[in-house]
Amino acid sequence: MPHLPQGPSRRLLLASALAVASTAVTGCSSDSEDSSGGARRLRIGYFAFPSGDLIVKNRKLLEKALPGYKITWIKFDSGASVNQAFLGKSLDIAALGSSPFARGLSGPSPIPYKVAWILDVAGENEALLARKETGISDVAGLKGKTVATPFASTSHYSLLAALETAGLKTTDVKLIDLQPQAILAAWQRGDIDAAYVWLPTLDELRKTGTQLTSSKAIGSAGKPTLDLAVVSDDLILRDPKAIDAWRKAEAEALRLLKSDPDGSVKAVSAELGIGTADAETQLAQGVFLTPEQVTSAGWLGTDGSPGKLLSYVTDTAKFLAGQKQIAATPSADAVRKAFYLKGLPDVLK
Repeated sequence: MPHLPQGPSRRLLLASALAVASTAVTGCSSDSEDSSGGARRLRIGYFAFPSGDLIVKNRKLLEKALPGYKITWIKFDSGASVNQAFLGKSLDIAALGSSPFARGLSGPSPIPYKVAWILDVAGENEALLARKETGISDVAGLKGKTVATPFASTSHYSLLAALETAGLKTTDVKLIDLQPQAILAAWQRGDIDAAYVWLPTLDELRKTGTQLTSSKAIGSAGKPTLDLAVVSDDLILRDPKAIDAWRKAEAEALRLLKSDPDGSVKAVSAELGIGTADAETQLAQGVFLTPEQVTSAGWLGTDGSPGKLLSYVTDTAKFLAGQKQIAATPSADAVRKAFYLKGLPDVLK
């Protein structure tokens, strides 16, 4: 969810997130194992972002499915900190943008996790805005301006794609690495001219900003971004049945988004601490697949037959390598091995 021209290495990016990740998991480490050697615990990383994840959390769907488990939900602000937490073996399952996931697969020591689900496809819920005071009306107008985004995020990837499409190099703008809340503060102070970020901060910026493009538009032009869900290699080895139960809970949440929109809005409203009207507006900006679509050839795919997400992740990695954001594109084999599709779609029944 960008980067200076010769941006910091993946190691530096992840190290910079160490403090955030450490804070996020503080208080959880003592509960990370129990008498069963850890098989009865699940540490789940999530974002305060409208998705089925919030419905699973709010309605305790996973707790109901796995009554004997200690389930801990840990909030993160960006994919970089999620990656660091997986490196530190502090997470079992987590939401993660497709761009930081592609980063996690790069280098000689890929992060030990695999994509196992798709939470949503980025739409109007991630976008690039300029402050109205700047008078900027298109992406090309950002030349020489200060633009903020959370580095190593899907927004970062989409910003780079938007700049390239507009004929701008990363050296043509001043890119600043800021988390969403820091972006809002910098925006209000007038320290930045534009920002690429996601909800709910995005809607705050819209009050005084001009939207230049969105992840929906960039995706339609061939560079889609997604919010994925990844599982640790350790969890795959020790407790695959828990992953099946979690997938069923996520599938139920996606169905509820369609069959019970009012209940879904209330759940998201409660989790984000916002009014139902705002929650409804934010949910409407996302693209949520059905469970059948998730496991189709057009997206995640099924056991033994990866879907088009495989090429999306590969293309993202190639683009990031071309932008010098990662040292090299992961091999096709490395990307293929980073998919956990066992049991799909049968385990959803």
